Amino acid sequence: MFLLGVLASLLGMGVFSNAFERRQVLTQKDIDAAVLHTLNSKELPSPSSKAAAAVQGSVVRVVALAEDPKNKDAEIESGVGTGVVIKDDGTILTNLHVVAGAKKLRVTFFDGTETEALVIAAQPEKDLAVLKPQKIPDDLEAAVLGSSQQLLPGDMVVAVGFPYGIGPSVSSGVVSGLNRHFKSPDGQQMLKGLIQFDAAANPGNSGGPLVNASGEVVGIVTAILNPTSARTFIGIGFATTIESAGSAVGLPPF
Repeated sequence: MFLLGVLASLLGMGVFSNAFERRQVLTQKDIDAAVLHTLNSKELPSPSSKAAAAVQGSVVRVVALAEDPKNKDAEIESGVGTGVVIKDDGTILTNLHVVAGAKKLRVTFFDGTETEALVIAAQPEKDLAVLKPQKIPDDLEAAVLGSSQQLLPGDMVVAVGFPYGIGPSVSSGVVSGLNRHFKSPDGQQMLKGLIQFDAAANPGNSGGPLVNASGEVVGIVTAILNPTSARTFIGIGFATTIESAGSAVGLPPF
């Protein structure tokens, strides 16, 4: 009787287990319904916000300091730009025109850490400079570098930086064109092979990252076009490709 009872229990458990397993089989219809429920009941982050979040911790504010003409022992802010950390050791990539002529440079990381930085390399023909900060946050992460070779006109891009010193600020738009040329306002420099984009950029965005939908840096914001004397954005911005920027600072080819 005992053995019969054990056998009956095992059979019962087997039937229950099989029935349970049958009930757990999900069909494509079940999956579609669950996804639709999630989409209808939860507000998902936008592609732009996800792209910005992926790079925001690697974006730094770059301040150029000059000697105060009224007090030689004091310093004044002579310019503000943006940089992006491209190596775990804190190496920062920015535009040369952001730091050119500065007596001293100060960078501020995403967590608020401030430190002085030195220019350790420059490539004037590409308007690029590499900075080395004196100290870095303990949990600093470098941006993920992508490839501009996959970009097409119409692809979404995000610019993160400090326009007029305000930020970090995020703007989004699309790739407007590829392989563009830009002549500096003074006519002294011609930049080639640029990404044209329409995400809002203003003075202070220079040196900041242009990011694709995956949160990868595909370019360095370099210039804006405005046929008037105003230094404001009218919808045409340019970025140096990350391949060009990377080769300028000795990064391996993509």
